[in-house]
Amino acid sequence: MLVELTKVMSQDGNSQQQSVNLDLSSITVQGEQFPVQVTAPAELTITNSGKGVLVIACTVDVRAAIPCARCLEEVNYDFALHMEREVDMKLSAEEREAAEEEYNFIEKDYLNVDKLVQNELLINWPIRVLCKEDCKGICSRCGANLNHGECGCDRVALDPRMAAVKDIFSKFKEV
Repeated sequence: MLVELTKVMSQDGNSQQQSVNLDLSSITVQGEQFPVQVTAPAELTITNSGKGVLVIACTVDVRAAIPCARCLEEVNYDFALHMEREVDMKLSAEEREAAEEEYNFIEKDYLNVDKLVQNELLINWPIRVLCKEDCKGICSRCGANLNHGECGCDRVALDPRMAAVKDIFSKFKEV
């Protein structure tokens, strides 16, 4: 969603508050797409602090479906995002592009709220999500989810250094 900034920029001290519905259905993190369900509209406050500098404050609650790191079941992960950014609107488009991490959510005289929230989601993205602390994961042989019950596979992990000895014994087994 684009929000026009010209009214706020017209005079120092101007401020604008607005609730914005996001158009963010998924987010791409390290080449993987994750579905996003926005649970509430973004509460946005834009203030002209003078000399062409805008202070953008945004609060939004977002829920994303992220697979568990052990069993790959989807986990609904809630983000409570609170962000505040200062944007120097006197910079040219080239100068903004050079500082892309700071200003990629500004498009001419518009604020792209979806991009602002997406940037904040990337910053706050969890390293690892578990469906529960004692998640058992999946079987390394058949891929069954071990949280739903045992699969019956022999999952005894032998020391790989002893593989040669195991081969010797299996060749000379008595029948």
